[in-house]
Amino acid sequence: MVAAMEEDEKKQQAEVMVTPGEVLGRVSDVKPGRGAYAAVHNDTVYASLTGFCRTMPPSPDSSDQRPTVEVTGHKAHGPVPQPGSLVIARITKVMAKTASADIMCVGPKSVREKFTGIIRQQDVRATEIDKVDMHLSFRPGDIVKALVLSLGDSRAYFLSTAKNELGVVSAESIAGATMVPVSWTEMQCPLTGQIENRKVAKVAS
Repeated sequence: MVAAMEEDEKKQQAEVMVTPGEVLGRVSDVKPGRGAYAAVHNDTVYASLTGFCRTMPPSPDSSDQRPTVEVTGHKAHGPVPQPGSLVIARITKVMAKTASADIMCVGPKSVREKFTGIIRQQDVRATEIDKVDMHLSFRPGDIVKALVLSLGDSRAYFLSTAKNELGVVSAESIAGATMVPVSWTEMQCPLTGQIENRKVAKVAS
């Protein structure tokens, strides 16, 4: 009984509450598990969701003897954006250099927590980056398909639409109709025929 209580106490001490972007350790010391990821540019392991962090020892027969750090969410587990994930997001705000979005799906699964994404001017498209006009690329309410680049500084994920198949997949015209893509940079309202600018995602044929 005493041993069990001591074990519970150790477990509670080992589990620490963390939030996205919090440093969990160095890649040389620990391996990222569920709810954690390693940033290549600085070899640091970060938390990717809010929850309890715990460290698990390696199995004795493993060639990699680093312990694994994982973060288990305080809410029911849903998918969590990771660098390299494809996400579907709704644009909420467009500014001169960035657009903000709420991430709705990671891959085919809907998220259960709120994750914010930011698309920076340099990540909108692959060419003529300095000529990108954010207001001609996205509008609030647009649904975009994007790639998660990294966890940014403000607890928001940096997203990219710089590939042909990424960008706006659904947009509503000023008249309230779902627009049809007519080129890489334009969508047309089927009701009024009016054309609006967007960074359009290429539809798989």
